[in-house]
Amino acid sequence: MISEKESEQAGLGQGSEGVGARPGTVYLVGGGPGDPGLVTVRGAELIASADVILHDELVHPALLEGARGEVRSVGKRGGDQASKQAKQEAISAELVALAKKNLRVVRLKGGDPFLFGRGSEEALSLAAAGVPFEIVPGVCSPLAAAAYAGISLTHRELASSVTLVSGTVQGGAPFAFRELLGIKGTICVLMGMHDIERITAELIQEAGRDPATPAAVVQWGTRAEQRVITGRLDEIAAAARVEKLGSPALIVVGEVVSLRSGLRWFDRWPLFGKRVLITRPRNQAGGLARLVRRRGGEAVIWPAIAIGPPPDPALAAREARSVGRYDLVVFTSENGVSRFFEELSSAGLDARALGRCCVAAIGPGTAASLRGRGIVADIVPGVYRGEALADAILADPVVASELAARSSSGSPFRVLIPRALVAREILAERLRAAGCEVAVVPVYETRPASPEAQAELRRRLREGGVGVVLLTSSSTADSLSDALGAEAPDLLRGVVVASIGPITTATAEKRGLLVSVTAEESTVTGLLDAVEKHLGLGSSRERSNLQL
Repeated sequence: MISEKESEQAGLGQGSEGVGARPGTVYLVGGGPGDPGLVTVRGAELIASADVILHDELVHPALLEGARGEVRSVGKRGGDQASKQAKQEAISAELVALAKKNLRVVRLKGGDPFLFGRGSEEALSLAAAGVPFEIVPGVCSPLAAAAYAGISLTHRELASSVTLVSGTVQGGAPFAFRELLGIKGTICVLMGMHDIERITAELIQEAGRDPATPAAVVQWGTRAEQRVITGRLDEIAAAARVEKLGSPALIVVGEVVSLRSGLRWFDRWPLFGKRVLITRPRNQAGGLARLVRRRGGEAVIWPAIAIGPPPDPALAAREARSVGRYDLVVFTSENGVSRFFEELSSAGLDARALGRCCVAAIGPGTAASLRGRGIVADIVPGVYRGEALADAILADPVVASELAARSSSGSPFRVLIPRALVAREILAERLRAAGCEVAVVPVYETRPASPEAQAELRRRLREGGVGVVLLTSSSTADSLSDALGAEAPDLLRGVVVASIGPITTATAEKRGLLVSVTAEESTVTGLLDAVEKHLGLGSSRERSNLQL
């Protein structure tokens, strides 16, 4: 999924002339097969600019994170054909009504809107009502689910054609597989799990397929929940029932299934199938969640802390307006950067206000946040903690020279540290000891999770809904400990608790949390690398796959 920030940087969304959704138009958008990273650029920009989005039940929630308008679920799963038809007609009527109100409307569908998605029926209703519409193709589920399962639907030596079939046709009647008699190549059956025994039997009896033909079932393809079984065509239905595979799933029949043993990749990743708890504030969790999904995990966002205004907003605003009087500005977190520049913006200022100031950042994440605002940090330590940042500042030749000159002249070397209300004091203490005049200005305050959120986390952990917990700061470690209380040892039994660095680890252990792994590089990428190394890079996840 393309984030709102990425959309803005790419010139996407409503603000770009002629790019975003237009009033009075309906967009039938393919949301892709499940992995939100597979949505098209066009689909993402329309989601970001729509006034209202009507989405299917199977659309991944992360696809909707960039939505600015109203979001409604209009899913119609189930076996009652009359009820589903009535709901489909209501959806078509609602699309027309919303467009006639001059709204920007996105109808977000799983996969591709014109592949067994009834998108053509909705488009015909719009055409009949005189409503302009646009079709935005999506990555269809049979192509993507097969690829994520390590199955190439075509292969020069095994299959030169692919047949896509719906297990159920109009009115709920079964597909007549005798239509496929004599057809070679790969067969993909969608929406067939409720009747897989009949489907596989008719493929043999009516379509003439050899009972020994390789077959596969791919459930929840492209998502962390993906499960794959393979076997003979005449045995795959029984295997699917034993393994309790259900909808949504794709049935693949053909010699190409035999390629899976050499082509499987997604379910070999160390994070595959793991539910990874992200404790960062909600405004920062999206980027980490995308990284987790890119490594095969399922991101579970539980903001351990919320970011709020400082207790003295006037002080933060005053120091931001007068930042030009400082010689050095030191940023110790991405939140500090974000809140400081919000204060600048509120005052009608931007990066130019820093003027001649030297700028230091505690690590690459903070430095990247500064770059996004037009500032290149002059000083970034190799080790991302307060002591190392103080050493790097004092060792910088420009700072050292200026400090010496100021010491001789008696004028102060002024340092501003915009940071959280509660933080370690070691950085400020070291700089003051070296002769700097340091102003520590709280620009935000961290607040713990609400009692309701704490109860929800305890419920998830009791149900075994989390396999990895990522601690990205000392404040998240404190908040997690507060949420779990005396139950922490029991609730975290069997859970990998990963810390972004030694300071966070020390905080967690002081609070009684058992840390499984500490990142060698204190960045979110370093944290995920450490988790993968701990779990065993390149190990297979046979628990989620059965090779018959």
